Amino acid sequence: MVEKVFAVAKELREGKYVIVDDIPCRVVEIESSKPGKHGAAKMRVTAIGVFDGQKKTLLTPSDADVEVPIIERKDVLIMSVSGKTVQVMDKQTNETYDLDVPEDLLGSVDSGKDAEVLEAMGRKKMERVK
Repeated sequence: MVEKVFAVAKELREGKYVIVDDIPCRVVEIESSKPGKHGAAKMRVTAIGVFDGQKKTLLTPSDADVEVPIIERKDVLIMSVSGKTVQVMDKQTNETYDLDVPEDLLGSVDSGKDAEVLEAMGRKKMERVK
């Protein structure tokens, strides 16, 4: 399974994803300088980690390749709730696994409800409850 692909840095946009320090991140801000006499324009990309929420910064020439994660959104069925952990079943593959529930979703998680899970680079995160 392909975990990441490459793209040119100048193609990045706010709201898209990029890998910084082997962590998949969502781009929140892009600053770029003008090209100098002897070189390409530089870019400062500020991004927030998808799974841990850490702020990361990527400094790169605008014509350099950057890694972009392959992010999949999956619909799951919540099978059981146990404190801050839920057991879910993937609706397409019928695979079951446990996930931690984010703090902001604790009140809305209930058995039998559908949820959306974000999966990238072997990690999973519950995004929202439907």
